[in-house]
Amino acid sequence: MTPNLDTAFAALADPTRRALLARLAREEATVMDLARPFAMSQPAISRHLKVLEQAGLIQRRVEGTKRPCRLAPEGVAAVDQWLDMLRQALTRNYERLDQVLAEMKSEPNPKNAKRKSP
Repeated sequence: MTPNLDTAFAALADPTRRALLARLAREEATVMDLARPFAMSQPAISRHLKVLEQAGLIQRRVEGTKRPCRLAPEGVAAVDQWLDMLRQALTRNYERLDQVLAEMKSEPNPKNAKRKSP
């Protein structure tokens, strides 16, 4: 499944889904394992997992009667790639700001020059 960033970020907007992803970042888990720490029903957790799966952020497989979930590398990579583009833009902006500040420091300040003259 090709990840859709709009769907992925909509899925990430929910704190329960982010907590589920954080749990899956540690290891693969079943729906029952994932539901245990939450004060909500297993069907509610399943609905959250369905949203994450549709967003391309997790994958589920059938293993007998269990449905283990795990992070979907391509979905997480797509989100990370988009965020990396923003990080690079910020870095370039900060580098330009550093350059402007360095130029300002190296230029003589006309106000200081006037004060030194008696």
